[in-house]
Amino acid sequence: MEKTKKIKIFVGLSYLILISIFLFLFFSKFSLQEITSYNFIKENRSYFLELKNSNLFFISTIFLFFTILWVFPFLGFGSPIALIGGFIFGKWLGTILVVLGLSIGATFLYLFGNFFLKDLIREKFLKRYQSLEIKFKKSEFFYLLIYRFIGGIPWQLSCLLPTIFNVKAINFFFATLIGIIPQIFIAVSIGSGLEKVIDQNSEVPGLSEIIFSSEVYVPILAFFILVLLTILLRKLFYKS
Repeated sequence: MEKTKKIKIFVGLSYLILISIFLFLFFSKFSLQEITSYNFIKENRSYFLELKNSNLFFISTIFLFFTILWVFPFLGFGSPIALIGGFIFGKWLGTILVVLGLSIGATFLYLFGNFFLKDLIREKFLKRYQSLEIKFKKSEFFYLLIYRFIGGIPWQLSCLLPTIFNVKAINFFFATLIGIIPQIFIAVSIGSGLEKVIDQNSEVPGLSEIIFSSEVYVPILAFFILVLLTILLRKLFYKS
């Protein structure tokens, strides 16, 4: 028990140190004002597109690796990385890279939680999600797939909760890979649409110009339809 406690403290401190180093290096190179300026976004858009066109495989590999790290150990969630993926790689390649990276990162997070945090998660959440335990025992992969598709739980917690039900890592990975495709494709499409809007405007475009661009409002409309669908499914899935 004492040894496990020391391992958890070591992992926690290592994580905090890693995050601190990353933030220090990033903000020592860029200021918050700089990275939120339109010129910074437009200039770096051109830089990344040129880099992508000159060495697609290398940039895709780097982005995939960063996406995995974004989930574990950085505990990031899907939307920002999906927008960036669409912005740089477009709808189709962006979706493939983001879905694959998030799925691998989520599986690493699940394995980490299963090893270090299982007892804590069971203590805090088992009563609340008791009804899911029965469903997962009936058909682990099928209910994992629905669980990943409908969401409704913060991303990091959704990766850790299945530790309660002792699901197989391989089922967790493939259920995540398939289940998150719809929402990730929509988010990536929005990022791709924003890239096209920025490409067509040398000055900061107005909000209405962005929203009413077909490249942006179509995936946004699809997003709201998906939200309504998942809300309906959540009521059925999480019902006791």
